Amino acid sequence: MKYFYISTIKGSKANSNWLILIFFTLLSQLSVAQSVPSVDEKIPFLATFGKDSETSWGDNNFQQIFFALIPKEQTKEIYIRVYDPDIGGLFDENKGAFDTKTSFMIYGGSECWSSIGTQGAESINDVNRGILLDSKTFGNESKYDGKWYTFGPFNPIEGEYIEKFNGYMFKIIADGGAGDDGNLYQYFLSRNESKNLVVEGGNMFTYEYTFRLPDNKNHTCQIYPYIDDRTVSIKISNFDWDNDGVMKIISVAKNGILADVSGEDNWMYNEFQIDEEEKNTSIQIQFIKNQTTFIKNNNVTIIVQNQYGESMPFYVLPIGGIPAYRPKIKMMPAN
Repeated sequence: MKYFYISTIKGSKANSNWLILIFFTLLSQLSVAQSVPSVDEKIPFLATFGKDSETSWGDNNFQQIFFALIPKEQTKEIYIRVYDPDIGGLFDENKGAFDTKTSFMIYGGSECWSSIGTQGAESINDVNRGILLDSKTFGNESKYDGKWYTFGPFNPIEGEYIEKFNGYMFKIIADGGAGDDGNLYQYFLSRNESKNLVVEGGNMFTYEYTFRLPDNKNHTCQIYPYIDDRTVSIKISNFDWDNDGVMKIISVAKNGILADVSGEDNWMYNEFQIDEEEKNTSIQIQFIKNQTTFIKNNNVTIIVQNQYGESMPFYVLPIGGIPAYRPKIKMMPAN
């Protein structure tokens, strides 16, 4: 999270109006930083299917791992909230009767993040490293349908301290148990047990993003992988896209470059060179729905890796803000 300092120019009404606008824009960004998926991503739900499901439903491994980053300045307890954690009812995807279970597990302590934080998402082992702080398994339970369930409280120092992030890391695993239905859910990182109140400076991210695409063909959504200064090229892998429209790459140096998309139950890979100005920024992967064919209940998995096979994190609040293309202007001599 970047912190912003704003100075004023005395007597300028225009500047005051701009400062008010900037303030509320930043406040809005803070409020969505703790929501997964975030408001800016415009993704309806995360998706995790039972281990007996077919991968053609969009979940390649029936497990999803997110990390919550808590700044060291946060000394009061935090909570991890899950919206609609059960499988059945309003939002979830059934195959016959709802008979699937999902386990949510919260980890902290040594190796919570560091044991897997530099590995490729497709080869992550020992995902349960760390100290299990809390867990609960949900089935078809109407009392949790369309409602929030809260894990915690957690003392921030129960997480793993990571110096380069200047904060503490917690790991959230959603694990599909027996059954073949899909669980659609959301997270919120909160400082309150019963309300969604943001943890200032907090952020959440994953290395492998499995989510539900919107049904509305006029709805565009996006995610934001972060490109560090060691990256010279990236491989974008998308699974089970079902040819549901187009995928575009937008960054400070790329203006809507198209990527190949996968079909039913298969992977598609695209490689792109990274320009110098794209390092230490987030890029945007934009998903534009098929405009001619209606495709409903489409779930997709996305991974981005660098030239070493290391997975890039998808931050729900993009580091450095939402990327905007900056064209290079060439100066021509006057006649």
